[in-house]
Parts: sequence; structure tokens; C-alpha cells
Amino acid sequence: MDSLTIDCDTCAVRGPACDGCVITVLMGRPETAPVVLDDAERQALTALAGSGLLPPLRLVAPVCDPGHLDTA
Repeated sequence: MDSLTIDCDTCAVRGPACDGCVITVLMGRPETAPVVLDDAERQALTALAGSGLLPPLRLVAPVCDPGHLDTA
């Protein structure tokens, strides 16, 4: 994976997990566009979170349940 797109509007745990998410700690809640992190940025954030200097990324992508698809 070359990049990771973080769209807070689609995060399944938006709200309860925002206070402990590295994106909101560093940037506040992105209001205009999703945040895109490349491999080096993700590795740096993972290292900082692993050493306790930052909270981890808490992004949870929504999972589409095939039994609840809107077919109309």
C-alpha cells in the first residue's frame, strides 16, 4: 500500500474514538478533505505511537453488510 486515505466522515468509530486518534491530536478534525498519508508518514506515526509519544490511528473503515444492501 503506497498511501492511506483517512476520511473522518466515513470512520465507523467517529465521535467516541476521535479524542484518542493521532489525526485529531495532530490536526484537529479535518474539515475540508481526507488526509492522505504515504508509507513513510505511516511508519513515522506508528513508531511515535509505539513509543508512547502519540496516540495510535483509530480509523475504522465501515464494513458493508451484503444482507443490508439497498437494492431500490
